[in-house]
Amino acid sequence: MLKGLLVVISAPSGGGKTTLCHNLLAADDRLTRALTCTTRAPRPGEVEGSEYFFLAQDEFERRVAAGEFLEHAVVHGRRYGTLRREVIERLGAGRDVLLAIDVQGAGVIREETRRDADLAAALVTVFYVPGSPEILESRLRGRGTEDQETARRRLAAARGEVARWSEFDYLVVSGSMAEDVARLREILAAERMRTHRQAAPWSL
Repeated sequence: MLKGLLVVISAPSGGGKTTLCHNLLAADDRLTRALTCTTRAPRPGEVEGSEYFFLAQDEFERRVAAGEFLEHAVVHGRRYGTLRREVIERLGAGRDVLLAIDVQGAGVIREETRRDADLAAALVTVFYVPGSPEILESRLRGRGTEDQETARRRLAAARGEVARWSEFDYLVVSGSMAEDVARLREILAAERMRTHRQAAPWSL
């Protein structure tokens, strides 16, 4: 039986989910992050094994063929995936596992949990979105990590991602970072108290 929560946070590209997750992890010592594998190159300041596992395309494909991923997807021409072992070992040890993944990956995990009752019981999904398309565009262009064409494609894709918000358990519309972290902590506190995750309060 898996004892922890599997917390999936998704957002449109450039929506700020990585920053949110860093702050949430710092605020909640019951949370641990399962790192994502990707075939994209590291961005400035990103460290192997800290933000991502950076894999060559052939190594990623080998792991797909071996069934090592809980979910994997192609996003903006690059491959991303979450290792099943990373998640299951931590959940089994009673840790709450945080995944920051795109909308497509969240959908794959929901499909996976339909075949696994333990994962389904652990899963909590949150869609995190800026307050307006203009805010999202400003954040995305402000990163300076994509050329104009890539930024244009990401903005176009973001509208389709936002349209899927109702597939998630919770919707958090971004305010200040302090407010956003507080909202996520309220969600986690409520989910940890749900009766199907508890033992009987007395020895009845």
